[in-house]
Amino acid sequence: MYFTHMPLNPTRRGTRDLVASPQRMHAAVLAGFLPDVADRDRILWRLDNPERHRLDLHVVSREEPSFEGLADQAGWPSQPTWRSAPYTPLLDSLEAGQRWVFRLRANPVRSVRAEGRDRGQRVPVAGEARRMEWLLRQGSAHGFTVPGGAHERPNARVSEDRTEQFRRRTGTGTVTLKTVTFEGLLQVTDPAALREALVSGIGPAKGYGCGLITLARPT
Repeated sequence: MYFTHMPLNPTRRGTRDLVASPQRMHAAVLAGFLPDVADRDRILWRLDNPERHRLDLHVVSREEPSFEGLADQAGWPSQPTWRSAPYTPLLDSLEAGQRWVFRLRANPVRSVRAEGRDRGQRVPVAGEARRMEWLLRQGSAHGFTVPGGAHERPNARVSEDRTEQFRRRTGTGTVTLKTVTFEGLLQVTDPAALREALVSGIGPAKGYGCGLITLARPT
């Protein structure tokens, strides 16, 4: 497993074209891997925009990528292009009881069954309280809890709330994608389940840049 970080230049037209469509961004990420690479559909990626003139691409993959094409289209000519590092040391270091600072861009949805339909329809989870409940349920399923902070509320917040619209690759309609970014503190309860979440993602819309959860040591 590899974790890759690549700074993108948000002032370039190529970058803006990619950012405007998660489908194009996903295709650009996949172009960094050979066509016969196994588990191409399990490659995770996420774009972070922590500052006005800063855009960071993060990728988790089983194979090491080569992003020359992406660097030509959206990189910084005067800066290092991308850096990949083995992910296994971090995965192997996880232990029950550890606390980590986390960041997760997700597509929180719930299933609503309409009258006359056998299958439920996915609809976005709205409201801070329900989104936090969604996060806590995901934690229970993926090996972590979110400890209580001030007033015993979960030590996490929604730092970004976005609605994106873009045309399908086939040109047969428009996709509306609602995403939120969670940031906070988690505590490991099941290291094996959390390892799986780190390499396979959390929630739907992974091909659109959702699901990648990252960890950092608390300061």
